[in-house]
Amino acid sequence: MIYKSKIGDIDLSKLTRLYPAAVVAMQGEVAEMSLEWMEINKGKVHLKGYILVFDFTPQKEEVKDKIVLDFETKEELILTMTKVAQLFQN
Repeated sequence: MIYKSKIGDIDLSKLTRLYPAAVVAMQGEVAEMSLEWMEINKGKVHLKGYILVFDFTPQKEEVKDKIVLDFETKEELILTMTKVAQLFQN
């Protein structure tokens, strides 16, 4: 199963996790946080954007194998997540 993204084709056949996150700046550090955490802490941190992480890392492996798509808005992120989810329903 292939998802055609803005950065190229992503083979979903070995996907272990797919998750959205907010990218925030706080106290000089940049970090990925859950969308729920971002909603709770809105106004306390600087939102830099959103990401969708395609994680291919096998369980118990330390070396991470992932592809990250960047988004300016939460709506763009949700739209892409919906398109990827539809691939699994077919």
